[in-house]
Amino acid sequence: MSDDLERLSKALRATTPQPSAEARERAVSAAAAAFDDRDQGIRDETRQKGKAPERAKSRTRRSLMPMSRSSFALAASAAFLVIAGVVFHRIMTEPGSPPLEIAMSPRAEQGTAAAPTTMHPTAADRARKRVLEPDSLTSFPRRPYHSSEAPDHYHEQGHDRFPRFEGNQVKVAAEQPVSTFSIDVDTTSYGFLRASLKQGMLPQRQAVRVEELINYFPYDYKAPESRDRPFAAHVSLMPAPWNETNRLLHIGIKGHAPQPGAAPRANLVFLIDTSGSMNAPNKLPLLITSFKLLLGALTPEDRVAIVTYAGSAGTVLPPTPVAQRARIVAALERLEAGGSTAGAEGIRQAYLLAGQHFVKEGVNRVILATDGDFNVGITDLEALEGYIAQQRSSGVFLSVLGFGMGNYNDELAQRLAQNGNGNAAYIDTLSEAHKVLVQEATSTLFPIAKDVKIQVEFNPAAVSEYRLIGYETRMLKREDFRNDKVDAGEIGAGHTVTALYEITPAGSGAERLPPLRYQSKPRDTATESTDELAFIRIRYKLPDSDTSVEITRPVTRAGGFGSMNAAPPDARFAAAVAGFGQLLRGGRYTGAFSYDDVIELAQGAKGEDPFGYRAEFVGLVRLARSGYAVEASPPPPRTR
Repeated sequence: MSDDLERLSKALRATTPQPSAEARERAVSAAAAAFDDRDQGIRDETRQKGKAPERAKSRTRRSLMPMSRSSFALAASAAFLVIAGVVFHRIMTEPGSPPLEIAMSPRAEQGTAAAPTTMHPTAADRARKRVLEPDSLTSFPRRPYHSSEAPDHYHEQGHDRFPRFEGNQVKVAAEQPVSTFSIDVDTTSYGFLRASLKQGMLPQRQAVRVEELINYFPYDYKAPESRDRPFAAHVSLMPAPWNETNRLLHIGIKGHAPQPGAAPRANLVFLIDTSGSMNAPNKLPLLITSFKLLLGALTPEDRVAIVTYAGSAGTVLPPTPVAQRARIVAALERLEAGGSTAGAEGIRQAYLLAGQHFVKEGVNRVILATDGDFNVGITDLEALEGYIAQQRSSGVFLSVLGFGMGNYNDELAQRLAQNGNGNAAYIDTLSEAHKVLVQEATSTLFPIAKDVKIQVEFNPAAVSEYRLIGYETRMLKREDFRNDKVDAGEIGAGHTVTALYEITPAGSGAERLPPLRYQSKPRDTATESTDELAFIRIRYKLPDSDTSVEITRPVTRAGGFGSMNAAPPDARFAAAVAGFGQLLRGGRYTGAFSYDDVIELAQGAKGEDPFGYRAEFVGLVRLARSGYAVEASPPPPRTR
């Protein structure tokens, strides 16, 4: 150590060598490129925020000077590094200096040239990369998908939060013959999935709720003839596309749609998040335009109020008839983003307004639009959920619309919507806003049944195993089915709801679970000797009732299709979407079923597709297949 210090001291006393002209030119170029990158970042940030901060403006003005102090400092720092490198070289090459030890990779030790040291790319390097590697989804490398690889190659993105859950597992019908769950018509998962894939990312696995992907699409199920029976249930059987030995039990529900002009009056309160994190094109501006579209789906007699929250909550617009559209639009266009997020107080004020102007036998609903957290004013989330549930019993429901990515708290949105007897949707484009708030306004706003529960009892003599696809966050206990105190899902006017079970026929030999050694065989009862595979029970309450009503129907072999091609297009398309969702979650039960199989199945079942939703789905599957091998990018900084 003393020898090293002596050599260092001698080198420092020696005359400092002057760097070559070429070295100086490289140093100055590097400093200028660094400054250009820094200045470009400031300009990008300014464009995103719409208004340049004074500090950024002053930096821009200084950058216009021939040689600013910041540029000179960067250039001087780079020159100093060059000089220090020369000094270090003299020290290490002086006679008697110990050799520099370099850690070699295994390939280098075997005689293979070591890989060059990774350097941070310069502006010029990035420019060359943009030319050689276009930033386009079509340039993603393609390779076959294998479900067994998903756990090792699945990359989560961003800071968006979703409720964690495990997929439904296979159940033995002789041990657990009854399956119970709450209906679900939310579509948040599909909207977030689409937004992720269009940005070149696979969504977080927990963001994929298969039932929400399936129920995103309208299906042409036959509707009931009158509101006395608010919905009709349809059942069919077909081969499972990922396992031909098994069958898919397809349950389709169609809600009654009122005649045009027969919809009840609406009393709506728009509860809008105007916190600082909403200052992005796909957040507050998209939100404002979306609510303008919703006004077109309402009648002149309907009333709208606006409450905002950011730091503190306030009423921007008292309840106003839609006939005064210009006044409502003006209030929306005055909204600006800024501050923290005092969501709890906003919810209280919104419910207060809705209650003060309650419409008997009408629709009374708070529509919460937000991009993420409530970070001010909530000390007890359970208390907030209890407050929303209490308001639900008074007849005021809550729906949640999500906007933007990066800090979206889906878990909170789901809990609030479920406790508020409402639905949740994610709006990533103006087209989606039109779908949710215009095309589906009747089903979104006007409920025809609440606390809808489904219970399926399987016949162990005909079905050995079964698995419910999706609905993991909606599972209920068996005893909850007839308990009218237990909350469940809501169905709107004209809504379609789909559920799929994969079942293993008894005696097929395709069982995944081996039989138990000491389990007794099912008794040969009269029911077991029939062709019944299962028995379906559906319970619901009318919107103004607290007592549930039950609908039942058996599932028989007579309703089955021998091949996938013979099944109705709606059932086949739902199966394709279910396969896609399972692949995104890891493909535990889908075997060799691939993205290409999803595309082929969906292409053959698109049907009329008047709005292009199914064609768009096929495009998203192609994006998922193309982008599957892309490494995850670093998560973006969390917006505050």
